[in-house]
Amino acid sequence: MASASEGMSCYTIINPPEIELYNEMQIKQDLEKGEVNVKIETMKKVIQLMLQGERLPNLLMTIIRFVLPLQNHTLKKLLLIYWEIVPKTSPDGKLLQEMILVCDAYRKDLQHPNEFLRGATLRFLCKLKEPELLEPLMPTIRSSLEHRHSYVRRNAVLAIFTIYKNFDWLVPDGPELIANFLDTQQDMSCKRNAFLMLLHADQERALNYLASCLDQVSSFGDILQLVIVELIYKVCHANPAERSRFIRCIYNLLNSSSNAVRYEAAGTLVTLSTAPTAIKAAVSCYIDLIVKESDNNVKLIVLDRLIALKENENIERIMQELVMDVLRVLSATDIEVRRKTLALAMDLVSSRNIEEMVLVLKKEVSKTHNIEHEDTGKYRQLLVRTLHTCCIKFPDVAAAVIPVLVEFLSDTNELAAGDVLVFVREAIQKFSHLQPLVIEKLLEAFPAIKSAKIHRTTLWILGEYANSLKDIMEVIGVVNRALGEVPIVEAEQSRLAGNEAGEEEQKTTETTANSTNKVTSDGTYATQSAFSVAPVAKKVERPPLRQYMMDGDFFVAATLASTLTKLALKFIQLEPNEKKQNRLCTCAMLIMSSILHLGKSGLPTKAITNDDTDRIYLCLKTLTLQTPEIVEIFTQSCKNALANMLTAQSEEKAQEKKDKQQKNAAKIQPDDPIAFTQLANGKHDQLGENVFELSLNQALAGTKSTALTDVASPNSKLNKVTQLTGFSDPVYAEAYVHVNQYDIVLDVLIVNQTSDTLQNCTLELATVGDLKLVEKPHPVVLAPHDFCNIKANVKVSSTENGIIFGNIVYDTTFSSNVVVLNTIQIDIMDYILPASCTDTEFRTMWVEFEWENKVSVNTTLTDLHDYLRLLLKSTNMKCLTPEKALSGQCGFMAANMYARSIFGEDALANLSIEKPLDRPDAPVTGHIRIRAKSQGMALSLGDKINHTQKCLQEKSVAA
Repeated sequence: MASASEGMSCYTIINPPEIELYNEMQIKQDLEKGEVNVKIETMKKVIQLMLQGERLPNLLMTIIRFVLPLQNHTLKKLLLIYWEIVPKTSPDGKLLQEMILVCDAYRKDLQHPNEFLRGATLRFLCKLKEPELLEPLMPTIRSSLEHRHSYVRRNAVLAIFTIYKNFDWLVPDGPELIANFLDTQQDMSCKRNAFLMLLHADQERALNYLASCLDQVSSFGDILQLVIVELIYKVCHANPAERSRFIRCIYNLLNSSSNAVRYEAAGTLVTLSTAPTAIKAAVSCYIDLIVKESDNNVKLIVLDRLIALKENENIERIMQELVMDVLRVLSATDIEVRRKTLALAMDLVSSRNIEEMVLVLKKEVSKTHNIEHEDTGKYRQLLVRTLHTCCIKFPDVAAAVIPVLVEFLSDTNELAAGDVLVFVREAIQKFSHLQPLVIEKLLEAFPAIKSAKIHRTTLWILGEYANSLKDIMEVIGVVNRALGEVPIVEAEQSRLAGNEAGEEEQKTTETTANSTNKVTSDGTYATQSAFSVAPVAKKVERPPLRQYMMDGDFFVAATLASTLTKLALKFIQLEPNEKKQNRLCTCAMLIMSSILHLGKSGLPTKAITNDDTDRIYLCLKTLTLQTPEIVEIFTQSCKNALANMLTAQSEEKAQEKKDKQQKNAAKIQPDDPIAFTQLANGKHDQLGENVFELSLNQALAGTKSTALTDVASPNSKLNKVTQLTGFSDPVYAEAYVHVNQYDIVLDVLIVNQTSDTLQNCTLELATVGDLKLVEKPHPVVLAPHDFCNIKANVKVSSTENGIIFGNIVYDTTFSSNVVVLNTIQIDIMDYILPASCTDTEFRTMWVEFEWENKVSVNTTLTDLHDYLRLLLKSTNMKCLTPEKALSGQCGFMAANMYARSIFGEDALANLSIEKPLDRPDAPVTGHIRIRAKSQGMALSLGDKINHTQKCLQEKSVAA
C-alpha cells in the first residue's frame, strides 16, 4: 500500500495494471475451491482491487477460512500485504471480531520452524497500528530475540523498536532489553538495528555502548558504521563538549572500506571541526572518493559538496593547498565532471601553485592530441578557456602558456581554435611585453590553419599588433605565400589552360586504345570500354587564402585588405625611405585590385558581395589619399575599441564577483533583531546549520530555494492554494500544489458541508501533458461537517505546461453524486532556472534547435528596458547581452536570453523590440523568437509570455 501522506510511512508500493470488471461471487468461489495457483492469482487480484478503492468486506471470512490455514509461502506473503491494507475496525472504531482469528494466525507464524516466515511476520508487525492485536503477541516477539537465525533476530529488533515508538507501554523495558541484546550479538545487521533503536529511543545507552567499543569501530560493518556516524553527529551538534570524545572515531572512519561511510564521515567531520587538519582530511577523502568511484553521478554529487565547502572563506583558504589533488579528478572521462573540476580548481588556485597547475593542464592538452572521443573537442575548449583564465589572473605564466595554445590553431576543431584566438587577442593587448612572442608564434602557425574564420581573426591580430618593420615585412611575406601568385585571375587562367592541354593529350592517348582486353579468373576474355570508366576529377592544390576566395568566401579577402592597409600605413610611419614606402603600398594595392578582379571574373563558385567590394574599395582609397582622420581610425581606433571592450568585460566580471561576495557575506549583525520562523515572510533568515535537517528541507523545497524558512514558513503555503469547488457546493475542496524536483504533491482539503455522512468519498484525478498520476487516492468516509486531507502524487517527466483535472464522487443514503473540480494549471516556471552560456555556445544551440516559436510583442509598456525586465521576471531567463550594450535610448533593442530546466533542457530566446523616439507614449513593438530542442518547451514558454502580456493589459485597462 502506498500512502502519499508525509505523516504516515510508506510500506509496500504496488503499481496495479488496469483491472477488468470483477465478479465477487467468482472471487469467493476461486478462494474456496480453487487450486493453490488459482488462489495466489485471486489474492493478487483482491489486493489490487482494494488498492483501487474497493472495500470487499464479504471476503474477509472467506480468506480467514480457506486461505489463512494454507502453508504456501507465496500465499503467506500475499496475506501479509492483505492484512496490512484491509480495514481492521468497524465504522464505530472498534476492532473487528474476525481479527482475533487473524491474531492467532500471527502467533502461530511467529512460532513457525521456518525462519523466513517468522522474520517476514515480524517485519509485518512493524506496520500494525492496533495495540489490541500486538499485546497478545509480545511474549512471542521477545522470545524471537534469542532465535538461532540472524534474519529473525534483526526483524524482532525492528518490531520491538516500532512497537516501543508507537506504544511504549507494551514494552516499557524496550531500551534495556535491546541494550542487553546488543552486548551479546555478533551479527552485524542485528547490531545495526539494535544500535539504531538505542539511537532514537535511549541515546545515553547508545553512547555508553559506543564508548565501550570505540577502538573496534573500524572493524564494524558499513551498515553499523553509518548509524554510528549519525549518532556522533547528533550528539556533538546538541552538546559540542562531546566533540573531543568522538572526533578521533570520525577520523578513523575516513579510512573505512565503504565509500558511503567515508562520505558521511567527511561531511560530519567538516561540520564538527574547523581545524585545518580536519578540513584537509575531509577534502582529501572527498577527492579520493571522486577519483576511485566509477559512477559519474557520485562524482558529481561529491564535487558539488566540494564546491559548497569552498563558499566558506576559512575552508577555501585551506582548500587552496589541495588544488593539485583536485586536478587528479581530470582523469575522469565525463565532460561535466571535468568542467566542474576545472572551475573549482580555477577558484582555488593561487600564485603559489599556479605554475604546477599550468604544467598539469599542459599535459592534459598534449593528451587530447592522441585521443579521439566524442567529447575530446569540448574538453580541449575547456582546457583552452582554463589556461586563458590562468594567464589573465596570473600574467607571469602567460609566456609559458602561449606556445602551447597556439598549436591549437591548426586543430580541426574550430571552436577550440577560436577560443585560443580570443585568449591571444586579450593577452597581446594586456601584456605588451609578450607581443613579439605572440607575433612569432602566430606567424609559425599561420600556414597550418585550416579554417577561414581562424585565418580572419589571425589576420586581424597580425594587422593590429605587428608594429616593427621586421614584423610587418614578415607578415606580408606570410600573406603572399598563403595567397599565391598575383595577379590571381591571370594565374588561375594559365593554370586552367595548362590543365586543358594536359586533358587533350590524355584524350588522344585514350582514343588510340579505347578498349582493352582483360583476362578473367576463369581464363576467358572480358572487354572493358574506355567510356565505362568514370573520369576522376583532379583536386587542384591552392594556397589556403586563394582557396577560400575560389570557394566564394570573400569575407576573408576583406579582412586581408584591411590588414594590408594597416600594415602599409604603419610602414609609411616607420620607414623614412619613400621608395620603399611606395613599393609596399603598390604591392598591397595590387593584391586588393587582384582580389576585386577575381571576385567579378566568374572563376570563383560565388561572386564577391557588394559589402566586401565596398570594404576593399575603401582600403584602396585610404592608401591612395591617406587622409589623417582615416589613418587614425585604421592605426589607432580599432585597437582602442578592443581595449574598451576588454575593460568592460573585466569590469562586468568584477561586478559579478563583488555581487556574489556581498550575497554570501553575513547578513546578521550583532545588533540585528531576532527573526522568528513563524512570523518571517522573507528569504534571508537562514537558521543555524543542521546538516540532516538542511538536506531534508532542500529535498522538500526542490530547486527554487534552499532557505529553511522558505520551507518552514506557514505563510509560503498560502500563495499556492487553488480553490477546486465553490463555497455553495455540498463538498468544498481546495488544493495546495507543492512542486518538488521531479514530482508534484497535491494536498487536497475536502470539507463535507452537508448534514449527511458521505460514504466512499473519492478524489478522481486525470492529467494532460507529460504528467502521470502515481497512485489513485483512497476513498474516505466523511461525517457531517467533517473534513479530511487527501494527498496525490503526480510524476513530471519534461518541461511543459500541464493540467490536472477531475471530480469528487461520493455516496449518500439515497444516491451517488459527483462534484466537478476546477482545473489545476502546472506552471512551467517551476522547472526553469536562469543559466548562462557563451556567445559561441548560444549560436551553436540556436542553429541546432529545430523548434521555434515566434511571439509578437503586445503590451502597453512604453519603455524598452521595462519590457525586458518584465520578460526576464516572467520567464525565469537570464539576459546574456551585457548591461552596457543595452544602456541608453536609441529606439530599438536586441537581446539574447537563456535558461535551463531541471531536466537539462535548454531554452533560448532572442528579443527584438523597438519604439519611435518621436512618440514617447507609443507602446513597445517587436517580437520574441524562442528556440528549444523540444516542441513542448518552446510552446509553453510562448504561452507564458502571452499570458504575462495579457495580464498586464488587463491591469492597465482596470486602472
